[in-house]
Amino acid sequence: MRHFPQIKQLVLLLGFLLPTVFCTAHVSNLNDGPKNISINAAQVQSSPKTASILAYIDGHSLTVTFTENLGTVQIEITTASGGPVTFTDVWTPDSYIAYIPSTGSYVVTITLPNGDEYYGEFEVTD
Repeated sequence: MRHFPQIKQLVLLLGFLLPTVFCTAHVSNLNDGPKNISINAAQVQSSPKTASILAYIDGHSLTVTFTENLGTVQIEITTASGGPVTFTDVWTPDSYIAYIPSTGSYVVTITLPNGDEYYGEFEVTD
């Protein structure tokens, strides 16, 4: 009977420790960090600018960054099936951040002032 207090302490310690370990493991799987989006040329008449357009998805946030002055570009985000999500103009060099509310497959299309088009496909997951 002398070991009963030690067993009780061990059970209490495990009771506090195990939920903490499981919660931490669950939270770490939710946000794996930003994922790069490959930007591809769709219709390009001049020298390709894919190296000047960087994009990544982090959770529900899409960030598109322009590393050089490309003029005022149009950014359109659609679902993979073509449904509209958002459309905007961005002055470059700058960044644009869009919140994508729903999970699913999407396409970001960037159109330069000269008509050149670039696109990237990405997934939003929880």
